[in-house]
Amino acid sequence: MKIALGSDHGGFELKEKIKKYLEERGISYHDFGTYNQESVDYPDFALQVAEAVRAGQYDRGILVCGTGIGVSIAANKVPGVRAALCHDVFSAKASREHNDANILTLGQRVVGPGLALEIVRVWLESEFTGGRHERRVRKITSIEQKYNL
Repeated sequence: MKIALGSDHGGFELKEKIKKYLEERGISYHDFGTYNQESVDYPDFALQVAEAVRAGQYDRGILVCGTGIGVSIAANKVPGVRAALCHDVFSAKASREHNDANILTLGQRVVGPGLALEIVRVWLESEFTGGRHERRVRKITSIEQKYNL
């Protein structure tokens, strides 16, 4: 599995912890930045990660900002991206199993690092279950197509 990883300054510290977690487990990733805590604009990094996932260069993506909200909104503007903001393990699992989320977003100022890494673990280990959920994901795709002519 290959992961596209990105954050703004408000998510930099948690992104660094996630990088270490991925390295310890031998999970391949690319860090799209930011690379320090200087103020930057989160849409720039959300777009890079979302486009890389959409293009199939990476299997999934993880984005971090202060709340996880901004990067989620920005990433979800890219057709084919289903970015899920998760602050608990149940939502992380459901976002993969039911929604086939291909990007996880987290808020460094909302969730502590221990819980965040558990959310990442569960999200990476969970797979889309298909079935009745497939129909619903297709409906999401048709909404995208309606507005992205």
